[in-house]
Amino acid sequence: MKPIPTWAALAAMLVAALPAAADDHLDTLPAYTPGPAVHGTIRNYGFGLGGVLKLWEEGFRRYHPDVSFQDTLPTSDAAFPALVTGVTDLAPDGGEPAITEVLSFFEVYGYHALDITVASGTYDVDGKSPGIVVYVHPDNPLGKLTMKQLDGIFGAERNGGLRGFKWSVTDARSAEQNIRTWGQLGLTGEWADKTIQTYGHAPSGTTRFFQLKVLKNSGKWNPNMREYVETGSKMIGDDDPGQTGGLQHMLRDELSNNRYGIAWTIVPQAKQVPGLKPVALAAADGGPYIVPSRQSFQDRSYPLVRSLYIYLNRKPGTPVEPKLKEFLRYVLSREGQQAVAANGNYLPLPVQTVQEQLRKLN
Repeated sequence: MKPIPTWAALAAMLVAALPAAADDHLDTLPAYTPGPAVHGTIRNYGFGLGGVLKLWEEGFRRYHPDVSFQDTLPTSDAAFPALVTGVTDLAPDGGEPAITEVLSFFEVYGYHALDITVASGTYDVDGKSPGIVVYVHPDNPLGKLTMKQLDGIFGAERNGGLRGFKWSVTDARSAEQNIRTWGQLGLTGEWADKTIQTYGHAPSGTTRFFQLKVLKNSGKWNPNMREYVETGSKMIGDDDPGQTGGLQHMLRDELSNNRYGIAWTIVPQAKQVPGLKPVALAAADGGPYIVPSRQSFQDRSYPLVRSLYIYLNRKPGTPVEPKLKEFLRYVLSREGQQAVAANGNYLPLPVQTVQEQLRKLN
């Protein structure tokens, strides 16, 4: 009987099969250079990152065989509570923490948890932290929007916004910045006076990400927004056997038939409905405008790419515990990001993001 390959061996085989373009990108990342030998147990509590965490552990132990891992990986929702209560060293999480999680950690320790971005969310794999894409009806001449315009379309006037758990009046904006007709976006003729009908997700991690990135973490929405949940997900109500509350129903039966609609959603849901028109987005006024694609998600030039994180408890001004720092250095190395690519669910980080995260560890 042939021996069963380890996670690390599987990763190596999958990396070897990656297309040349992906290899070119990964080659720009710094290779892992082991520091002083470390030992002991690293506790992980939270989300297994779709199997990537195990790949990292197997790969890391090739260099540091005296390190063992104790994993408890039920869900991302368990990550911050474990960190707050001190039952974990690392808290792998598929998204940004809720205000209650940020606040509870601060109330216990008096400072914020250290967040390390370890991979990018997917472009088109269902359930793997996909980024957000904005769609319009195929007849709509609109081709691009800024993030500020997105706020004007989907948000409402507000007297501030949340930064962590602090309310910032700097993020206030007036009702004059609301965008409610297509003419306000420069469309003319029959479009000019037509009301923009908005569509999006009901409360979820994806919605929290949209609020954070677009609405300055405010809860003020355009009153006409219609909310939906992911078709086929556990969020579909028991009273909705036809899944009329699902995103694919919205995209297929509403947006596809409403020339004056606009929706934000995720590619895994939208790709089931042909003919919709994605909109290029710019982080700043004046561009550049980035078309959503696997490549623009990969290089993180698109403004609404999601991230996967590992959080840890590091008091400001103190060093990261050596075995944790060494493991995170491996995660952010070429070998660690090759494991992300090999897994196939998420996207490896570009070199600039890797460098930013490594600086956080020093």
